Amino acid sequence: MADNTHRRNIGSLSVHPLNLGGNVFGWTADEKQSFAVLDAYAEAGGNFIDTADVYSAWVPGNQGGESETVIGNWLAERGNRDAIVVATKVGNGVPEHRGLAPATIKADVEASLRRLRTDYIDLYYTHVDDESVAVEDIITTLDGLVKEGKVREIAASNISPERLRASLEFSDAAGLAKYVAIQPHYNLVSRDTYEGELASVAAEHGLAAVPYFALASGFLTGKYRPGTTVDSARAGGAAHYLETERGARVLAALDEVAAAHDAELATVALAWLAAQPTVATPLASARTVEQLPALLAVAELKLTDAELARLTEASAA
Repeated sequence: MADNTHRRNIGSLSVHPLNLGGNVFGWTADEKQSFAVLDAYAEAGGNFIDTADVYSAWVPGNQGGESETVIGNWLAERGNRDAIVVATKVGNGVPEHRGLAPATIKADVEASLRRLRTDYIDLYYTHVDDESVAVEDIITTLDGLVKEGKVREIAASNISPERLRASLEFSDAAGLAKYVAIQPHYNLVSRDTYEGELASVAAEHGLAAVPYFALASGFLTGKYRPGTTVDSARAGGAAHYLETERGARVLAALDEVAAAHDAELATVALAWLAAQPTVATPLASARTVEQLPALLAVAELKLTDAELARLTEASAA
């Protein structure tokens, strides 16, 4: 069991250094398999689970909400709701649940609460910004959910630096709930998706970053190599990195640093991410219990300054 010295703070929330992604629950992992992963994560001291109302609407026959339902069933069966920090998202659902109009947010939070079988959400993200809605309306609606006790903290994902700044400044000026976290696309082979102005706004306002695609759809695990075939729903998304000079450089650097620590490449990639400014905890998912140890090991692996610099140099565009 991990002790609390490893915890990271996101607003008022205290979380494990690995945010377990729930996108695979109800997709590539059925409920039984998902429960096994969730049990193993919790037994290792994990307490921070990420999902969204849209997971996994892209699967034929699914309508969205499958991941939340699996997690809700697990929380109810284990009776551990108070021990788990649950993050979910709004605004990127199937067409009738898309966007951030106040009525959409209010209806969708109720649906998420029902599926999660809980009366509160710890961290509630706007999944994709909706520029047709004024930031004042979005923040005021989210603030209402906080005041009602349905949401503890609010956060944003897939938002421009300009809209993020405007949202944060409005919260400050109006004395309303304020984003405490940002979930950006960010990893060793995708740095410009966060570094720069977006990261600067986050740093200025003290936001905690929880990067998604932390392992670049599995590429940074090292299992995708020239001439190999990987049986994964994400294989196509990961394999294209092999065709880039940057991808080859990053794999070589990961191999080198991993060998020095007798660690998995995935652990090293997550450790680099965890060491970056503003990053509180990287987000990664596990379809099987066997995939978990390499992810959880990020809590213990501390890279040297030279190793961080080696990876940063190798991953430069």
